[in-house]
Amino acid sequence: MKKIMSSLMKNKFIKILTCSIGMLLINIIPSYAAVVPPGTQLAEKQEIVRNNGSFPASLDVHKVESNVELNIIHDFFDGLVYTDNKGKIIPRLAERWETSDNQTWIFHIRKGAKWSDGIPITAHDVVFSWRRLLDPEMGSPYGSYLGTAHVTNANDILSGKKKAEELGVKALDNSTLEVKLDKPVAYFLQMLTHPILVPISEKVVQKYGDKWTHPDNFVGSGAFKLSEWKVNENVIGVRNTHYWDNENTIINKVTYLALVSEKSDLNRYLAGEIDITFTIPLDSFTSLKKTLGDQVHIDPMLSTYYYVFNTKKPPFDDVRVRKALSLAIDREVIAEKILGMGQLPAYSILPPNIGGITLTPPEYASWTQAQRIKKAKELLNEAGFNEKTPLKFALLYNTRESHKKIAIAVTSMWKKNLGVDVTLQNQEWKVMLDNMHQNKFDVVRYAWTADYNSPMSFLDTFLTGSSHNIPLYENSHFDQMVIKAGETNDTAYYQKAMDIFNNDMPVIPVYHYVINRMVKPYVGGFYVSPMDYVSTKDLYIIKH
Repeated sequence: MKKIMSSLMKNKFIKILTCSIGMLLINIIPSYAAVVPPGTQLAEKQEIVRNNGSFPASLDVHKVESNVELNIIHDFFDGLVYTDNKGKIIPRLAERWETSDNQTWIFHIRKGAKWSDGIPITAHDVVFSWRRLLDPEMGSPYGSYLGTAHVTNANDILSGKKKAEELGVKALDNSTLEVKLDKPVAYFLQMLTHPILVPISEKVVQKYGDKWTHPDNFVGSGAFKLSEWKVNENVIGVRNTHYWDNENTIINKVTYLALVSEKSDLNRYLAGEIDITFTIPLDSFTSLKKTLGDQVHIDPMLSTYYYVFNTKKPPFDDVRVRKALSLAIDREVIAEKILGMGQLPAYSILPPNIGGITLTPPEYASWTQAQRIKKAKELLNEAGFNEKTPLKFALLYNTRESHKKIAIAVTSMWKKNLGVDVTLQNQEWKVMLDNMHQNKFDVVRYAWTADYNSPMSFLDTFLTGSSHNIPLYENSHFDQMVIKAGETNDTAYYQKAMDIFNNDMPVIPVYHYVINRMVKPYVGGFYVSPMDYVSTKDLYIIKH
């Protein structure tokens, strides 16, 4: 998760010469940073306050799974590569790389790259970190990520069949990393941009164990380092003076608030206590657009809001029940009336045109809502549910006003159209995650934001055995089509995979997100990626 880049620095290019063994020629654009337009007067106080929506469960990279945590990790750590605001791969900790076949990759760690304690960052730290991500005892929610990337032996290590030392990742020396894949993966660099693959300090983790993320022990590699951790209140980061690009960072302090209430978020923004909100309350959007239009930021996002069935639990092991509940939801009402910020009705788990690929939607997307309801009634009746024996279950969602509004609307549709009785359960984010991963739910609200710009970022989460496969969905034909799609990037395989998935309906796609935030006019350099990351290192405060 999803758990959803900025301006370029310097006008020059680094070119890697083709090696005698035929290495691929690669042009690399240097990393971007805060770029202040000429004549701009900066404020004396370069500090920023962002609402993060909830308090992070952890800052241990290998124990997290949502943007609540990854938003902060994104600021506190650098990965090998990242993307600029046009989606192009640019260097971070790796200053250059080469490959001849998209299967064996060599990365060169940036000279002078240091941890926030001043100790050099090495290729050995990357090896340690990726092995730790795969450690079965670690139980990382993203444990299957390296296997999805086809790093050699990753899946066998995760399942305990092979030792960590057999992972296809090797430090050739302190500054050179070799990564071997099971097969060529053309989008491998895109996968490396995800915060889950940032290296962490081997020495610090070995010294402090699980307490390495405590403010007194914390060591990172990003533009900011952890300064304060006040549970359920805020997380504060301060400038990391050892950061390799510190001279191009302007913000000195960033505070992440943990406000769950959208109204509190907005009220504190209007009071001047917050510079960037986490979102915008639904019932305030229209008036804010009229009165503070230049501060309302709406951006496209590769993300889908959906409800997940526990497919191993009756009656949700019956595809007729799943389809009936899906068909009975009027997505246009939710997207256009309840939300109304530009969200799109979702009839597929994949956001439109992800990875530049356009797929044919399922047949029911072209039906009228009356046709969908008619079919839903037929399916539910076939499954044995009617007025005399109504379907009853619980819908679980995490605390947030918008989730509550949508849940109330959906359950009303189910009641009106199908006579279904639904009990609403709302829990704090961390509690909901725990219950979700322990399969203690009937139907649960969830969402997925692309880890990288490809349909694979969504589809591989539903592969049999994936650590992100919340509905516990299993279909070997679907698995085969997804694997083929990943190997070929062929639209035909993506289409076949989606046809199977839509027919099985393990989740109910509800709508495709847009990113909506209030941003103060004095915040310069603001840019939010389609994966919903804002790089604080690219921001600056204008004199006001």
